[in-house]
Amino acid sequence: MSRGAIGLVLAALVLGALIAPAVPAHADAAADFYRGKQVTVIIALPPGGGYDLNARALVRHMGRYLPGQPTMVTKNMPGAASIRAANYLYNVAPKDGTEFAIFTRTVPIDPLLGGQGDQFDALKFNWIGSTSNEVSTCVAWHTAPVKSYQDLLKQELIVSASGAGSPSVVYPRVLNAALGTKFKVISGYAGSAEAVLALERGEAQGNCAWGWVPMIATKGDWLRDGKLNVIVQTGMKSYPGRENVPVALDMAKTDDDRRLMELVFAPQTFARPFAAPPDVPKDRVAALRKAFNETTRDPRFLADAKKEQLEIELVTGEEIEAILTRLYQTPPAVIERARRAMEDPS
Repeated sequence: MSRGAIGLVLAALVLGALIAPAVPAHADAAADFYRGKQVTVIIALPPGGGYDLNARALVRHMGRYLPGQPTMVTKNMPGAASIRAANYLYNVAPKDGTEFAIFTRTVPIDPLLGGQGDQFDALKFNWIGSTSNEVSTCVAWHTAPVKSYQDLLKQELIVSASGAGSPSVVYPRVLNAALGTKFKVISGYAGSAEAVLALERGEAQGNCAWGWVPMIATKGDWLRDGKLNVIVQTGMKSYPGRENVPVALDMAKTDDDRRLMELVFAPQTFARPFAAPPDVPKDRVAALRKAFNETTRDPRFLADAKKEQLEIELVTGEEIEAILTRLYQTPPAVIERARRAMEDPS
């Protein structure tokens, strides 16, 4: 080959290198880190409930979207209404992107509301995303004397609940304070599945933090067969097709009552929140968020979710951060009222 021809080849190679699409260095770094690793997703509740089902469905597919395609596994770590797992993730879990967790939706605002035993700053978690945006309900078993929202303003309804900071404890107490409902909370159940079964066993008359989606997925026959009366919806909106059921926010008589409920019910927007520990390298947080987002659009994941009767609606990590930043700017008087409402009245 002549010297001129060699020069042309070299020039073409240099030009090709200049115009070829560059692979971000951080993507290569994340792939190098995750390749051959195992990523553990901590489920802060017992097996069988909606959080558990969402996490397990996600884990079956998300590894394909993480750089380096690591193996992914789950580990249940129930206790103290998800606070045990939140404390573990914040203080003990490796801060390298190999562990993240799903909590109950009230965990991120528990420190704001004076929760006991919190050893974390919710604004310092690296929020990955939520697989759903939900509306929850308060329900009564068909044999309970309470059949409607109006009944609930006049007659006591005994509801089952898990730990002190869980939605099943927080929501009915806040409704009592804001609307004058007459819930009596019996707490101590290990998780949502056990609290719901308490209705069938006759240990409680109702439950007040049961999302429409998991209710339909796990006990749709109860709803179909008239074993449940849905009394009120606790969320920022009505569930599609269920507009006939009162929404608690619409029942507020004053602006302060509405603000109180909004503070507590806003986390419904990130109904199944996943978070990584603080101080995880930014490139790995970005990789986790991107893989999470892509997984929620994956046809195989969506088919799995449909089989489990899970309704998927992506809420990004950035959106969760924005909501929490706004909630942590709530006026102190509203926060104090919420704290008093959540106190055990016994």
